[in-house]
Amino acid sequence: MTYPDPIYFDDKGKSSAVYRPAGSEPDLVYPTGNTVDYLATGASTGGLFGLYRWNMGPTPTGPGPHFHKTITESFFILEGTVKIYNGDRWIDTKPGDWVHVPAGGTHGFRNESGEPASMLLHFSPGAPREGYFEGLLDIAGMSDEEKAEFYLRHDNYWL
Repeated sequence: MTYPDPIYFDDKGKSSAVYRPAGSEPDLVYPTGNTVDYLATGASTGGLFGLYRWNMGPTPTGPGPHFHKTITESFFILEGTVKIYNGDRWIDTKPGDWVHVPAGGTHGFRNESGEPASMLLHFSPGAPREGYFEGLLDIAGMSDEEKAEFYLRHDNYWL
């Protein structure tokens, strides 16, 4: 394995770091109280990756088993206990645990602990997952055909 081809060609570095202070307002708030922080979107990373902080309240929530054809997804648990489906069974993860799911890998996650939980979601390459997260707010009002198109457009294949 070697390093990829360069994507920056100047001989001098530049000031381009992005800072998001702790305590920043979430980018998305669900009626359940869950929130999402868009730490790095595919657009902001030139399509390299997307990184999101997913904050769950104590009410059980989360997607059931599904897979993606175009992206990998990784989970890093920050706080609480999150059940993650690894394709074979639901496992209880805790702070510091990491789960990586290659493209095509069946997975899901749920907070069933009765306590708040938080994790980082990493997608590679950087697909526009914000559209998926925001579209979930309207999913209940969609017809079956609209739901099917929405999931297909956002690379979600449910089992």
